[in-house]
Amino acid sequence: MRIALLALIVCGTTFAQARYDLVIHGGRVLDPETSFDAVRDVGIRGTQIAAISERPLVGARVIDASGLVVAPGFIDLHQHDQTAAGYRLKAMDGVTTALELEIGPPDVRKFLDQRRNAALINYGTTASHPWARAAIFGRPAVGDGEIVPPSGPATNDPATPEQVQRMQQRLRDELNAGGLGVGMGIQYTPGATRQEIIEMFRVAAERGVPVFVHSRGDRVESVGEVIAAAAVTGAPLHIAHINSSCLREAPECLRMVAGARGRGLDVTTEAYPYIAGTTQINSALFNPGWREKFGMDYSDLMIPNTSERLTKERFEQLHASPQPQPIIMFNNTQAMVDQVIANPLTMIASDGVPGHPRNTGTFGRIFAQYVRERRSLALMDAVRKMSYMPAIRLERSTPEARKKGRVQVGADADLVILDPETFRDQSTFEKPAVPSTGVRYLLVNGTLVIDGGAIVPGVAPGGALIGPSAQ
Repeated sequence: MRIALLALIVCGTTFAQARYDLVIHGGRVLDPETSFDAVRDVGIRGTQIAAISERPLVGARVIDASGLVVAPGFIDLHQHDQTAAGYRLKAMDGVTTALELEIGPPDVRKFLDQRRNAALINYGTTASHPWARAAIFGRPAVGDGEIVPPSGPATNDPATPEQVQRMQQRLRDELNAGGLGVGMGIQYTPGATRQEIIEMFRVAAERGVPVFVHSRGDRVESVGEVIAAAAVTGAPLHIAHINSSCLREAPECLRMVAGARGRGLDVTTEAYPYIAGTTQINSALFNPGWREKFGMDYSDLMIPNTSERLTKERFEQLHASPQPQPIIMFNNTQAMVDQVIANPLTMIASDGVPGHPRNTGTFGRIFAQYVRERRSLALMDAVRKMSYMPAIRLERSTPEARKKGRVQVGADADLVILDPETFRDQSTFEKPAVPSTGVRYLLVNGTLVIDGGAIVPGVAPGGALIGPSAQ
């Protein structure tokens, strides 16, 4: 009898001590890798998920998630706004990791150092071909707000073989600094020949990391160019925003991606759920002939926040200015965007920049429009496109990705807890900085950054995702 009583006391003490730092109680847990979908308790200890249980767990704090979805935090592979304000908006949209992979900054080490111990969410970047090109061509120092170099010799002129070799070495140095791959905005560097593009792909192939590319802009032809570069070099390839790169030819571009994958090439793509894109008006994208190339006119361009549509005179004034000016481009149709978003090959990425609603509302918009209203995406499929698929893409860039995009024991505690009936975007083209609603809690590396729908002040748990070549 005493032995049985002692055993009961020991077991009871062990259970009482099996506390977690945080318990998420009674939420609908979704794991997109295994398609697990059930009501469970999730126990967090430190920075990781320590338990997923049918039985109630004991924690220092317990969050009641009844009626809420518990999912992996969303991973945005394509986020240009890497400011503290941008991270807050991303968090309200359910994002726990926001990466600048399409273009990359001029200096990877500086980018990472500036955010160390100061970021609300996880961050990272690529080694940038456009900025490597600008440096080799002797382009002056970067100004505030520049995502890509402005149109000029550094973007428009062909490079010599010696300059190409110097670009390659600069990319290697930037990968050594922690870059997650090679970022290429080919449409912003029209002077780059096909041979130059292949040589940049070869650097990525050397290191076994992907090339994240904004293609040349000739739609089917430009997608063919980068798939060919991947085929001849062996570099993994990720094609940015196939909805806006291919426009009405997007279905054929997606068939090309499917064909490449079917023949063993590592090719992926992404899309955002808006009919308008945005860029810098003084970039090489607006070199002469842009209206014919894109089937657009001056009135299809709008200045963010003001709703001002451009005239020829206003366009020429802004395009000639050395100051970067973001511009909204209405160049797509809702029917085409809807078709691309529903395609199983496309993951979701925002291409977020200040002044465009996609910077603020991309992920909430997927829930509102495609899961609830159109019902063209199942809940699990939407979560998979926004978390697990990006994590898989990142596994060639960093081993840390294997612990993200999942709700599993041992995974990083990057979690979004949202109301599936109310999570939605609130931003518009007229008011692009209004945060999404419906995210009740958000954890980054086990730390609450949204609590009860509000940003937690004074926390900075975001960590850097670092490439495999980092020295």
